[in-house]
Amino acid sequence: MEVDVEDRKQSRVVVIGAGIVGASLAYHLAGKGADVTLVDAGDIACGVTGTSFAWINVSHSGFDPIAQLRSLVINEFRRLDMELPDLNVRWTGALTYGTNLDETLQRAGNTTAEHLVSRPQIVDIEPNLKHPPEQALYETQAGALDAVRATHTLIAGAKAHGANVLTHTRVLGFRMLNTRVTGLETTAGIIDADIVVIAAGIGTKKLTDMLNVSLPIEESPAIFIRYKAPANLVQTIISSPAMEVRQEEDGTLLAAEDYLGDALDNQAEAIALRTAQAIRDELHGADSIEPELACVGLRPFPADGIPIVGYLPTVSGVYVCTMHPGVILAPIVGRLASEEIMDATVAPALGPCRPDRFIQP
Repeated sequence: MEVDVEDRKQSRVVVIGAGIVGASLAYHLAGKGADVTLVDAGDIACGVTGTSFAWINVSHSGFDPIAQLRSLVINEFRRLDMELPDLNVRWTGALTYGTNLDETLQRAGNTTAEHLVSRPQIVDIEPNLKHPPEQALYETQAGALDAVRATHTLIAGAKAHGANVLTHTRVLGFRMLNTRVTGLETTAGIIDADIVVIAAGIGTKKLTDMLNVSLPIEESPAIFIRYKAPANLVQTIISSPAMEVRQEEDGTLLAAEDYLGDALDNQAEAIALRTAQAIRDELHGADSIEPELACVGLRPFPADGIPIVGYLPTVSGVYVCTMHPGVILAPIVGRLASEEIMDATVAPALGPCRPDRFIQP
C-alpha cells in the first residue's frame, strides 16, 4: 500500500503536468482532501492539450480493451459540467459519413446502423452542406469543448480546494529513500511528496527514465487548424472523407488532419490551405474562411495503444497517467485515479491500463 489509509486525507501529492489530464487529477485529488501541488515546465495547457480537436465521443472500431472505461466518459463529462459550469461542454452531436455505408460505419467506429439518418434529416442537421450524403451516422451524445479553457477551469477548481500551482518549474530529478520517491528536485527548489503523479504527456517517458523505468511511449503527431469563419457555418461535429471540422461559439472553425510527414507540401500551413479549399468545396458560406493557426500536436501514444494508468511496480510512491485520447479520458481517469490514490480502492475499469504490463519482473 502506497500510503496508510488514515493518512491519505493529508497526503502531499505532486502532479507533474498541467495539461487537461494533470488538471483533472489535481482537481479530483484536491477535492478529496489531498495537499496538491501541480507542476509544469511551461504554462498551463502548453502541450498537446492546446492543439486538441477535443471531440468527446466513445466510438471505437474493433476490439476495445478499455471499453468499460470508455463507457463512463459521457456521464463523467456531464457530472463535471454540472460541478464546473465554466467547463462549457457543447453537446452538439456528431455527423459522420463516408462514400458508402460500410465506410460510414467504419469511420464512426460503429458496427450497427442504429443511428443512421437520411439525406433530408442530414440537411436539417447541417443545412450548409453542399453535397449531403444519402446516409450518415448522427451521434447525439457527442460533444466538444475548448480544451485549454477546460484545463484552466479544472485548475481553478483545484485551487479553490487549496491546490498550489507552479508553472515554468522544471523537474530536475526525484528524491529517494531506498526505493520510495519522497519528493522532487525542481528549478523552484525541493518539493516533498508522499505521492508523485506523472501526467506529463510525451514528457512522461523522460521522467520515468529518471527512475530507471522505461515505458514505451511514442510521439504521435497530428495537425490542428483554426480558421476565422462566419458564424453558424457548422452546427455539429462533421467527420467525412473531405474534412473533420467543428465550430466554437465565437465562430472559430476548428479542423483536424492527419500528419503526412515533413515534406514542404505537407507542412501544417500547407495542409491548412488545402483543407480550407476542401471546406469551401463542401460548405455553403465558407468562401471567406482564413487560417489563423496551423500546428503539429504531439500526442502521447503508448506502444500498445492502451492508456498507462497506475502505480509503477518497481518504485514506490509514483503513479503514472498517460494516454490518448487525453481530453476524452481526462475526467474519468482523474476521478478513478484520485480514488485509487486517496481511498486505496482499485478501479476495475483501469485494469487493462496498468504500467506493470511493460515491466519485466
